[in-house]
Amino acid sequence: MPPYTPGLHILATFAAPPAALRDVAACRAFFDQQITDYQLEKVGEAYHPFPDEGGFTAVLALTESHLSIHTWPEHGLATFDVFLSNFRRDNAATVRGIYAATLAFFGGTEQDKTEVRR
Repeated sequence: MPPYTPGLHILATFAAPPAALRDVAACRAFFDQQITDYQLEKVGEAYHPFPDEGGFTAVLALTESHLSIHTWPEHGLATFDVFLSNFRRDNAATVRGIYAATLAFFGGTEQDKTEVRR
């Protein structure tokens, strides 16, 4: 068995228009398309809209690890993270691609980003 090589975990906060941060259905379709485009495997998911605030939280479990988002449209902010292991291939470019696509999808402006190899 080859030695373990750490995967990439991106944790970020971004600003985005409130309307984008309320659209849980569009986010679900977008995340599903990312999973298809990058040939990842979803093994579970939870989407929870918050009716009073209008935001939502979503967590997707992947065989490769996970991605999640929490939105606060009343503040124009979201927190997002994506982590993929490197079990069968180096997924660093995929992690960066999903993050960049997520910023573009939400019309986001990065406020803070941390990259962790683990």
